Amino acid sequence: MSMNDRSYESTLALYQKRLWWLIGQSAVVFIIIAVCGFYTGLFDTERLFEGIPSILQILGEGIPPNFSDLKDWFKPLIDTLAMSIAGTALAVFFSIPLGILGARNSSPNLLVYQIARLILNTLRAIPELIMGILFVAAVGFGALPGVLALGLHSIGMVGKFISESIEHVDNGPIEAVEAAGATKFQIITHGILPQVLPQIADVTIYRWEFNFRASTVMGMVGAGGIGLELMSALRLMRYDEVTAILLVILVMVTLVDGIGILLRKRFK
Repeated sequence: MSMNDRSYESTLALYQKRLWWLIGQSAVVFIIIAVCGFYTGLFDTERLFEGIPSILQILGEGIPPNFSDLKDWFKPLIDTLAMSIAGTALAVFFSIPLGILGARNSSPNLLVYQIARLILNTLRAIPELIMGILFVAAVGFGALPGVLALGLHSIGMVGKFISESIEHVDNGPIEAVEAAGATKFQIITHGILPQVLPQIADVTIYRWEFNFRASTVMGMVGAGGIGLELMSALRLMRYDEVTAILLVILVMVTLVDGIGILLRKRFK
């Protein structure tokens, strides 16, 4: 057997091994999905079909939408928008230092790295809805608890993204700054941050879009905004008004997404 034949057989065997490994992984994922589906009742067709009449009834009661109180929703919409902007700004302000401390190549030592990671993991693990309930109990009703809840939860997400971006930066500029005798702070400000600033801007815009949607939920726990109006309509079973509020939220979300697209193009 020639060397080319042996090389071909070796490549074919490696390909078949990878193929079977991929099939095995896909089978495991499929089994996990199927088990979770059965466990949660996703495949309970009888129960699903029984709920169709109720859904159709609610949809029927929500049409046509009732915009009679539209003028009363402008201030809650402004509160929701302000809440999302302030919460995102709060998150970015604290995420940058935590992201720097939570990256292996920029953290001063292992202990600081572990503490920063623990803080980010903790903030990310607590849902913003739970934080909203806690802050409403602590500081009262209004937009402030919503800002704090959105901001703190976003710190965990944005900080993790920043730390991972820092860990994947090009070492060339860092080595050049080190060769010039720069301090650790100068290495971060001149060798690391310029490389990750576009990613930070990008994730900030994405997080603002997410926080605007999440701020509508904050209103449902007493944190103000359009979510409070939506919750009031739901409690009174005024589904025509619920439909109108949802359409208004849809318009606002579309506008925020459009602004986000323009900002991302601007920072490219």
